[in-house]
Amino acid sequence: MDERSRMLIEELRHMRAARKMTQEELARAINYSPSTVAMVETEARKPPPGFWERADVALDTGGAFTRLLARLGSPQWMRDWEANERQATVLRSFQNTVVPGLLQTSAYARALFRSIGLYDEEEVERRASARLARQAVLTGENPPQLVAVLDEHVLRRPVGGPLVMCEQVRRLVKLAVEQPRVRLHVVPASVGAYPGVAGAFVLATLPGGEDVAYLDDQLKGQVIDHTEDVLAIRASWEAIQGEALPPQQSIELLTEVAESWRS
Repeated sequence: MDERSRMLIEELRHMRAARKMTQEELARAINYSPSTVAMVETEARKPPPGFWERADVALDTGGAFTRLLARLGSPQWMRDWEANERQATVLRSFQNTVVPGLLQTSAYARALFRSIGLYDEEEVERRASARLARQAVLTGENPPQLVAVLDEHVLRRPVGGPLVMCEQVRRLVKLAVEQPRVRLHVVPASVGAYPGVAGAFVLATLPGGEDVAYLDDQLKGQVIDHTEDVLAIRASWEAIQGEALPPQQSIELLTEVAESWRS
């Protein structure tokens, strides 16, 4: 077990003891067997999927474990972008291949990381937990406005199978309907070639009014702050949004797609 995992386990033992909770009590609270908790705490086995999120809830840590996972595992370029994400007043996200990370369910995120084929289950769990921890920016004291545009093909790509997709698309509907600071648009499949085929990106507007962008590829992400490049990405955003359905029609399409995954 690596040093990163040992740090998490030390924190688990410390927080459990501070709350005067036995291993058996923690096991009941997170719906795992006492032997599983004992083996995790003694480093005899890897934490199963969902372990750290459940431990956060059971021990009332305020998300400490998932945040620690994110801090311990993120490369510098990701930490740079997350800093922009946390202070942004507006986030504009376009995705033509997968659901944006800030809107993914845990099952969808894990299915994506498993599909890459490079990670063992422990690394899949760590990366998924780190991604879910980032979603706290949408529920903090001063959350940004998030405007997300998705290509319809994102909604119909079977990531993790029908049950995972049904849950994921339903979550998008719920966010679009219930969260006033989240607005979703869908570019319908009937649209031909448009600027979105060039790739996904996120634009963050910072408190001073300046924009920075984030581009992702197979190897790593890039934080873009050069003025001319940011202006070019902003122009692409405006063109892409012009091809997208308005919010209500997008919600209707999302609802239709969610139902299609049930059949």
